[in-house]
Amino acid sequence: MTHRIYSTSFASVYPLYVAKARKKGRTQGEVDAVILWLTGYDEGQLEAHLAAKPDFETFFAQAPAMNPARERITGVVCGVRVEAVAEPLMREIRYLDKLIDELAKGRPMEKVLRA
Repeated sequence: MTHRIYSTSFASVYPLYVAKARKKGRTQGEVDAVILWLTGYDEGQLEAHLAAKPDFETFFAQAPAMNPARERITGVVCGVRVEAVAEPLMREIRYLDKLIDELAKGRPMEKVLRA
């Protein structure tokens, strides 16, 4: 199953992130802000990646500057402690999942972004 998520296009999962956030009253802009904070992409680069439909591995490998504060992201996603995930790419994916979960749960943006 792990290899399947790696080959999944980021663009195919992005609408699910947005839908999850919107169901809880959050916006696509906030989802984008979380992604930009985590990866260092700017809005234009994010849009280009969504259009190009890279897999998760490529999306994270091409990230301009993964935010060092992401290591402060802790908690459980899908029954697994984020900080305990050993495989680097899966940990990045889980960091993003956790941030989207926090956003959808109504956590203030400054806390989601570890400000």
